[in-house]
Amino acid sequence: MGQKLKYSLLIAGISGLFFTLFLGGVHLFDWDEINFAEISREMLLTRDYTRVYINFQPFWEKPPLFFWLQALAMAGMGVGEFAARFPNAVCGAVTLVVIYRIGRQFFSHRFGLLWAGAYFGSVLPFLYFKSGIIDPWFNLFIFLGLYHFLLFHWKKNGYEGIPLRKSYWTYLFWAGFFTGMGILTKGQVAYLIVCLTLGVYWIYQRFRFYVNIPQFLFFTLAATLVTLIWYGTETLKNGTWFIEAFNRYQYRLFSTHDAGHKGFPGYHFAVLLVGCFPASIFAIRAFFAQPAEETDQQNDFRRWMKFLFWVVLILFSIVQSKIVHYSSMCYFPLTFLAALVMDKITGNKLALSRWMKFGLWMIGGVYMAATIILPFAARNAERWKFLIKDPFGKANLDAAVHWTGWEAAAGFLLLAAVLVFFRYARKNNWRTAWPALFGGTAVFIMLTLAGFIGRIEGYSQRAAIEFFTAKADEDCYIITKGYKSYAHLFYARKRPVSDARSYDENWLFTGKTDKPVYVVTKINKTAELEKMPGLKEIGRKNGFVFYQRID
Repeated sequence: MGQKLKYSLLIAGISGLFFTLFLGGVHLFDWDEINFAEISREMLLTRDYTRVYINFQPFWEKPPLFFWLQALAMAGMGVGEFAARFPNAVCGAVTLVVIYRIGRQFFSHRFGLLWAGAYFGSVLPFLYFKSGIIDPWFNLFIFLGLYHFLLFHWKKNGYEGIPLRKSYWTYLFWAGFFTGMGILTKGQVAYLIVCLTLGVYWIYQRFRFYVNIPQFLFFTLAATLVTLIWYGTETLKNGTWFIEAFNRYQYRLFSTHDAGHKGFPGYHFAVLLVGCFPASIFAIRAFFAQPAEETDQQNDFRRWMKFLFWVVLILFSIVQSKIVHYSSMCYFPLTFLAALVMDKITGNKLALSRWMKFGLWMIGGVYMAATIILPFAARNAERWKFLIKDPFGKANLDAAVHWTGWEAAAGFLLLAAVLVFFRYARKNNWRTAWPALFGGTAVFIMLTLAGFIGRIEGYSQRAAIEFFTAKADEDCYIITKGYKSYAHLFYARKRPVSDARSYDENWLFTGKTDKPVYVVTKINKTAELEKMPGLKEIGRKNGFVFYQRID
């Protein structure tokens, strides 16, 4: 077995194991995870695979590709948390193999392993492959689109050193194809990111046309043909209004605050620095002067990754909505740049500087302290209520969540991983040091997920989800009042709507209904419901209050 195939299978096997363990061990989280899973569940129920629905009404915020993947997983594994997250576990294995093989092709086998290891062993990149959100596939398609555009550029403009056996038109087609897949996954922002990166490179080239207009139009046509799988079918079947609403939403997303997600201008800088630990510490060094790469292709690839990083970071710093996963496309260039520095440290071309050591201890120390202290602090949650002003947040702490103290083992393991890293780094034994740091971080994340996430979910939403789940076999109407949620749709297994009046809240509260009506709200949102004579409180738990219509 060749080295490339052997390590590709090894990476796929290890990452597949890590990304599927505990995958269904905790409820999906409101909003995004439950929103997307509910769309896929309704897709199976309606058997309408060209239009996206939520609450059995057209939902124009997202295109359907990711929901096709989720629906396929649910069709084979059943509707549940594991199936909803499984497509991203697959994406994780594919992503790590892809970047290993690209790193190996352009740099070296060692570099490919470092890049894959940096991605695998950094906090947010790892977590996203265990989630049920759209971004992992979206980011992979954008990256593959840019990668193939880079191959086109090298083939067309005569870069030597790496054999490119296909014609540049072939590489250009695949660049458009994967960009189109990105558009089908989350929208036109995929095309925007690719084009902005191409534009920055064009400026760097002093406005020299490394791709001419007919070639760029061919790239755009290839992307457009892929998107017609959905755009064309939807338009032919139902007219243009759905697509128009989808495009208006995409514009609004960039120009206004979405769903109350605001943040300070440096929000995504902080997210990447802390969230992509430990790779972020090494990536910083790549933005300063360092030894040049050995070949033109390597230097050019480094430029493209830097341009991609800054395009994404600046773009989503400008965007009004500040959500953690908006900058997740940066994970590819960030981990690449980290691997670049790690490879030079390994080859004694760069030193592990004092500020790198400080950064590892500073940010790593935050993770260690949080995971070591929290289990013991949470065993006496009552004493911390005085710190919380929100009545709902105070009531969350009433949840009967059992902390053993053993959850702190995750923090101690991360401490051990960093100590082992520094021990072997002092001996220049990097073959042991890097796996200790990034492999140890990956195990730390797994232990944190197993020990913390389920318990945190027990405070934040489990009381409501347990109520919804208990109503799954009852033919009834369930709504939330005073807060937005998709949990009642997914966990109560809402049936296809037979009476359009059920979308009218006034009818549910005062009209002649054909089914029982339940209303769920938060403890600080009860004032209006308490004045309604037709509602009876049937229970409250951990900040959630449950009502039933009794007349």
